[in-house]
Amino acid sequence: MHFKKNFFFFVLLFSISVFAQKDFTLQQVILEAPSLSPASLNQLQWIPGTDEFSYVEESENGMELVAETIESGSKKILTSLDVMNGSLANSLLDSLTRFPSFTWYNTNEIWFWLQNKLVLFNINNTKATVLNEISEGGSNHEFIVPGKIAYTIDNNLFIADNSNQIQVTFDENPEILNGKAVHRYEFGITKGIFWSPNSNYLAFYCKDETMVTDYPLVDVTQKPAVLVNNKYPMAGMPSHHVKVGVYNLSTGETTWLNTGEPKEQYLPGVTWSPDERFIFINVLNRDQNHLKVSKFNAKTGELVKVLFEETNEKYVEPEQGPMFFEDEPDMFIWQSRNEGWKQLSLYDASGTRILKLTKGEWEVTDFDGFDKSGTNIYFTSTQESPLERHYYKLSLDSYNIKIITNEPGTHKVLKNPYGKYFLDTYSSSSVPYRVDLLNKDGELIRMIYEAPNPLDGYNVGSTEILKLKSNDGYDLYGRIIRPPAFIETKKYPVLVYVYGGPHVQKVTDSWLAGANLWLNYMAQQGFVVFTVDNRGSGNRGLEFEQTIFRQLGTVEIEDQLTGIEYLKSLPFVDADRIGVYGWSYGGFMATSLMIRIPGVYKVGVGGGAVIDWQYYEVMYTERYMDTPQENPEGYEKSSLLSYAENLEGKLLLVHGTSDPTVVWQHTLLFAQKVANLGIDMDYYPYIGHGHGVRGKDKFHLYQKITNYFKDNL
Repeated sequence: MHFKKNFFFFVLLFSISVFAQKDFTLQQVILEAPSLSPASLNQLQWIPGTDEFSYVEESENGMELVAETIESGSKKILTSLDVMNGSLANSLLDSLTRFPSFTWYNTNEIWFWLQNKLVLFNINNTKATVLNEISEGGSNHEFIVPGKIAYTIDNNLFIADNSNQIQVTFDENPEILNGKAVHRYEFGITKGIFWSPNSNYLAFYCKDETMVTDYPLVDVTQKPAVLVNNKYPMAGMPSHHVKVGVYNLSTGETTWLNTGEPKEQYLPGVTWSPDERFIFINVLNRDQNHLKVSKFNAKTGELVKVLFEETNEKYVEPEQGPMFFEDEPDMFIWQSRNEGWKQLSLYDASGTRILKLTKGEWEVTDFDGFDKSGTNIYFTSTQESPLERHYYKLSLDSYNIKIITNEPGTHKVLKNPYGKYFLDTYSSSSVPYRVDLLNKDGELIRMIYEAPNPLDGYNVGSTEILKLKSNDGYDLYGRIIRPPAFIETKKYPVLVYVYGGPHVQKVTDSWLAGANLWLNYMAQQGFVVFTVDNRGSGNRGLEFEQTIFRQLGTVEIEDQLTGIEYLKSLPFVDADRIGVYGWSYGGFMATSLMIRIPGVYKVGVGGGAVIDWQYYEVMYTERYMDTPQENPEGYEKSSLLSYAENLEGKLLLVHGTSDPTVVWQHTLLFAQKVANLGIDMDYYPYIGHGHGVRGKDKFHLYQKITNYFKDNL
């Protein structure tokens, strides 16, 4: 392809002069980060039925919605926040404090939420109309043209149809939840409500948690403290049961799909056929190694056919359902990693694969559907480089693939409905943020917007992306940030930032090479800052990921040690002063590196860390570890309680006391273990916070972490 990279070291172009420059403060980095982040075009969208696109910008007159034509680039103001507020006042509606998050309803109208009301605003006559509304206390709303809304109140499902509120479910038991996301948001699940294409039916999840253990969270702001129970199925313990209902808006009746036994199974990928006759579900067993792509009759609920099956001795992880051609129920696109890399295939309605559309040792990271003609499909992938994301068009006539984006970097593209034009938003190591207008062949028509460098005038060190080799020959990509005013002959302490778990990639050819501002702040404080994406991390294929199966924390450590060996080869690295920090899976990794290979890292900080995988939730843990009953040796080997006696350096663990994801119990158990062993460890709880620390307490957290490394490294 056009700029395939063959390199050992890819030196980023991002390197800013340090003459007469200033450092940014920790407060800027943590509490005022947007001021140091690249500016962007707000709510960039194509306008339906036109060759124009729109975005929101701020002018001397306030926030305005503007449009640009494709060829000429002429710009016009469509409306403003002041005009919209005037219209809302005329309709006796509350005013807006900022421009709303909206969607184009048609060529002349946009719709947006205002409290519990779905408002339609006409750009031409500046009239605001309440299209529909939901009851007070409603949440999880999903609306569909012409404006029907499905939503939940507490644990039940409702529909607003022309402001007529219809109750769909009537469960009195609060442990049975309708219309909400299930399986703890794994398998690509983000919601629990699924409108049929013509809004005649509503499919929804029903989750029964009565068999799941209550996990106690404590609200200490009350007097006395109040127990707040949270349903939390830990690895090897009973999981919730899920079923899918189909509500018929004409008859008012609900049909339940017969998804079979056992009830402890996963039901992701709920997808309607274009003709509303069938629902497709990825029926996955609890072991997550046997997938049945199943077709159900939407009216009767009965299984019509298992279209095809996928099995894997380790795990199968379906994240999307079938993707149908518009108004074409007989053909669909399927995404799968079961042959090693996530690729696209064309299937017919019987479940027969007609053709593998894409192939190669690279991953499709996003499928972007079809153009109006149905002759082309669009997707984003890592085909050019694992570090980059590029956009492609695949012809269903010739099956040729054409790259649309041609500049190095990480691209996110908006195609117009006919695939004639593309709005290409991207960043790279040298480009903070840019939007280009491209034609159907990917040729540049004109640049729409380029953000200035937000760090211009600040003292920022150089960043380099590098490629290492794992013990078994895999390419490992790393990032190193040198301090400003770097002196080659000086010895610097090192801060290693680690995540290391599935689905996450920390090193990319994007702004700051994927690093956050705090890491660059730490470079300003005199640290060499280093990250390497080890085996198990995201977007590198199934084999690369599955090396961690049943032994979390083992091969990841091997690859992190490869990074350490590289660091020790650098003359400016002080090998006796290396620290490590990570959060969540990264907290698990940081703590693992401190105690499973003692003496390598002098200082460690683990935030929201998994300490023992048997205390983590069912879906994620059992995918990578099987159950504790099936894999006791693996759980014992990965449990950090097994290595607590090895702690030599300084270790700080921080945790939100109301964390519903990695429960506080992890850190408490480790603190108890080292106390029993008479070993010193530092620990700080963030009261009432979940799996992350927010607001002003976040500044306190990063001040503590920063000082911990400065004081001890």
